[in-house]
Order: sequence, then C-alpha cells, then structure tokens
Amino acid sequence: MRRSLVAGNWKMNGSFESSTELLKALVSGLGEGESKAEILVCPPFPYLALAQQVLSNSAVGLGAQNLSEQSAGAFTGEVSAAMLKEFGVSYVIIGHSERRALYAESDDFVAKKFAAAQVQGLCPIICVGETLEQRESGHAETVVCEQLDAILDQCGVKALAHAVVAYEPVWAIGTGKTATPSQAQQMHSVLRAAVARRSTQVAGQLRIVYGGSVNARTARELFAQPDIDGGLVGGASLKAEDFISICKSVS
Repeated sequence: MRRSLVAGNWKMNGSFESSTELLKALVSGLGEGESKAEILVCPPFPYLALAQQVLSNSAVGLGAQNLSEQSAGAFTGEVSAAMLKEFGVSYVIIGHSERRALYAESDDFVAKKFAAAQVQGLCPIICVGETLEQRESGHAETVVCEQLDAILDQCGVKALAHAVVAYEPVWAIGTGKTATPSQAQQMHSVLRAAVARRSTQVAGQLRIVYGGSVNARTARELFAQPDIDGGLVGGASLKAEDFISICKSVS
C-alpha cells in the first residue's frame, strides 16, 4: 500500500526568524502519529542547516527545491546532490513548473537532474503539468506524458521505484484555482497508466502527489481520490496551522 506524502515547498520565502518559528510549530503540531502521511518541508538553500537542526528526531523530513545536474566543478551559484545530502536532505524537487517556465529547463535537462539526484541516493519529486493553453487545446495529457517519458527514456522505469511524481496543473499554481478532485484524479490516472505500460509493478507502487494550490479546505477530498497520494503544497505550507491541517487530512 502506498503511503501518502505531503511536501511543503516554501519557494523563495521566509527569513531566519520566520523559518525558525515555522519549523518549531510544525515539529510541535506534527508529533509522531499526528498524521498518517510522510511529511516533508523544502526550505530555501540558506535555511537547510537550520531546518536540519530543528527537525532532528522529528516526524518532519527535509527536502530541497532544486539541484544541479553536475556533481562538482566551476558552476557558480549551483548546488550539488552531494552537498544537499550532507545537510540531511532526502528528497529534492525536480522540474517544477517555475523552473521550466522562468529558467527554460527542458525535459531532457530535468531528466539529467533526476539522474544526478539518484546517484547520491536522493529521492526526486518530479513535477509535470500543463498550462491553461495546453489544457484548452486538448494537449494536456500529451504534455504531461512527454515530460514523464523524458525521465523514463533516459533513466528507465525502474528508477521510478525510488521517486515521486507531482502533477501540478500550471494554471492552478498561485492563482487560487484548484483542479476539481475528478480533474486531478483523471490526470493522476493517466500518469499511472503511462508508467504501467512499461511496468505494472512500478506503477502500482509509485506515489503521485497533487501540486495545484492545495489548501486546508480542498485537501481532504483531493487526497481521498484513488490515484492521489498526497500533495506538493506551496503557499499554504508557509502557515503552520494550514500545513498541519493539510497533513492531517490524509485518511
């Protein structure tokens, strides 16, 4: 049985003080047994050491928002998988829609980052999703499957046994809009079927989480869908009360 994952993506938000307060509130509010889900927070790079310290021996795990496809070298401003691992990071977000749109990360480039993460034993959270234009033109399923196929073609289906897929409808991120539970379930089903065409075993075990503006109001119904295995939470993860409520929405 797949265990749900709820991951908070803080993006480029917070300060040392506010991050400390938020982390401590999450540790306090998400003690052992308080949620059936695996819980994870992904703070900005400068706060990884802080998060490692505060989250030590707690029920909340630590992830990163990005990494370099390179292992080391003259790559100013980049952070390697090995560096992340030294700070207790166990997951890393790969190919978030903001990285694809704002920094022109291609499907092939995202696949290289996926491979770099797995070399160091990090679990990639692979983000796939379509824009409103792509959805309205009837190409949504093609787009998300092509994004996933880039990983499968380069790394093989067995690599997904140690990964998470996050479906993030781009039109629902930061807009206050959320795909209906049936819309989200339909796309999650499409993604699982795409993996099943290569391996039914991997598809059955693969966690596919929803990343389209999950909040405390919508989480329970979304997480109740058969192919939705938790959420990648943006803005709501910056508010301890909201994120705790989302985590406890997993049944």
